[in-house]
Amino acid sequence: MNAKVSIAAEDYLEAIYELMLDKGFATTGMVAERIGVHPSTATRMLKKLDEQGLARFYPYSNVILTSKGEQVGRRIQERHRVLDDFLRLLGIDDSETRREDIEGLEHHLSEETLRALEELTAYLRKHRPNKR
Repeated sequence: MNAKVSIAAEDYLEAIYELMLDKGFATTGMVAERIGVHPSTATRMLKKLDEQGLARFYPYSNVILTSKGEQVGRRIQERHRVLDDFLRLLGIDDSETRREDIEGLEHHLSEETLRALEELTAYLRKHRPNKR
């Protein structure tokens, strides 16, 4: 993807992607609830995502990711998973703490750093069998 996607847009794309996986569809209300915003705020962002070609927004109906939007949503979800695995391995057991930390990190790490964290997590799991 050539155009830079904003952090807010990434959050929405991740939420839509997860809702589509969990429920099979996503509505404005579901996205707003997942993100923690008022439905009118979600509507404004969903319109922007539609204009950017990342989603198809149908007012009073569903939101559907385009292939580009799905690619971004999947990538952000994967970043989330890698960071969650890493923080669990470090002993960060509180899910709210992990969620907040992940939200602070997932949009700012390079692909190179993310892959290094993933490799480090795998290495530590393999070489610390009696630990987490």
